[in-house]
Amino acid sequence: MAELVEKMLSVEEALERVLSLVRPLPLEEVPILDALDRVLGEDIVSDINIPPFQNSAMDGYAVRAADVANASPANPVRLRVIGDLAAGYAPEVEVTPGTAVRIMTGAPIPPGADAVMRFEDTDEGQALESNLHAGARRQEVLILRPAAPHDNVRDAGEDIRQGERVLAAGTVLRPQEIGVLASLGRPTVKVHRRPRVAILATGDELVDITQPLAPGKIRNSNEYSNAALVLKYGGIPIRLGIARDNVADLTAKIRAGLDQQVDLFITSAGVSVGDYDVVKDVLNTLGRINFWQVRMKPGKPLAVGLIDGVPLIGLPGNPVSAMVSFEQFVRPAMRVMQGRRAWRKQRIQVVLDEDIKNTSGRRHFIRAIVTKQGDQYFARTTGDQGSGILTSMVKANALLIIPEDQRLARKGELVTAEMLDWPEVE
Repeated sequence: MAELVEKMLSVEEALERVLSLVRPLPLEEVPILDALDRVLGEDIVSDINIPPFQNSAMDGYAVRAADVANASPANPVRLRVIGDLAAGYAPEVEVTPGTAVRIMTGAPIPPGADAVMRFEDTDEGQALESNLHAGARRQEVLILRPAAPHDNVRDAGEDIRQGERVLAAGTVLRPQEIGVLASLGRPTVKVHRRPRVAILATGDELVDITQPLAPGKIRNSNEYSNAALVLKYGGIPIRLGIARDNVADLTAKIRAGLDQQVDLFITSAGVSVGDYDVVKDVLNTLGRINFWQVRMKPGKPLAVGLIDGVPLIGLPGNPVSAMVSFEQFVRPAMRVMQGRRAWRKQRIQVVLDEDIKNTSGRRHFIRAIVTKQGDQYFARTTGDQGSGILTSMVKANALLIIPEDQRLARKGELVTAEMLDWPEVE
């Protein structure tokens, strides 16, 4: 039987109970491009130096610094060019006193050389600026500036040293980490699995988005907004369609979801405390589910529990309530399952552009538009805050948080805004 909570839970209490049901998912080995934006499950230790050899940081001439220590435009140093070295090729000559090798960026520093003079600091650079011929077959070059040992030279291991831990387990892999893995010769990497999330909408009033609207019917928008949120936050949505308000259909749909080896189950509608609903009966028959009231608006009703060991979160049916509850409870659960440490939405202080009333006695999440003017953020509401006004979420880039005990937030006051599209933080 459902456990009916006598008092409403705070948002924090409800979240704590949700997170107690989830753990980071096991690791899987995937191609590195498939690992983008996923959490690394192993330390990456380099078995090579990067770069693997000393090389040129500039296009120019590999020289002995001692040969050009006194070079100047008025007193250039003339060197004999004994070779031409491009990136990807090994040097075949040694730089000896009075000689130089024409060298391209990334090419190995030839034996004997300890500095690279840029083309700009040679007569070839002047020829290039004057659009004169400055080909690779020069016999001599004039050096116009002095050089110190190691000028424009990149050392072996300058970026990564052999034996160094380059990436730690728990790192979220961005394009730059993917590039490092490629440079280390790692075609695959171990990451936490993406959660497979079953999505089920319930209600006789629902029709698929491809169907015409009959009297009393509404389109199944929750399935698509929930699926989009699952995708946005790194999960794999398993869409189960619509379950009708009867035991047989709802049970079959839930069983079908569980058969697809899901890691998390989301339902929408049919979880209001105190109202008879077939959803409650079926969920309690199949698993261990608690039906809660959470001290928040929108999104008061919430169902949380386990079915065959799979965490289930039952969201409200109103579209805005479902999305706000998803952000507060489902998103953190998904992020924890992915091994992420950063899953909290960023919150900032904003100045209200209008009065906001809160007579519900619950924490009110107000859909708002936050803009920056100078060094200060300002916020205005998106208009009608009804839980069925889905366009209020379309217009919003933030949720203003009005505390449970604050009945009025006045224009000009500072309030907390939870930013919907900013990166999450620890």
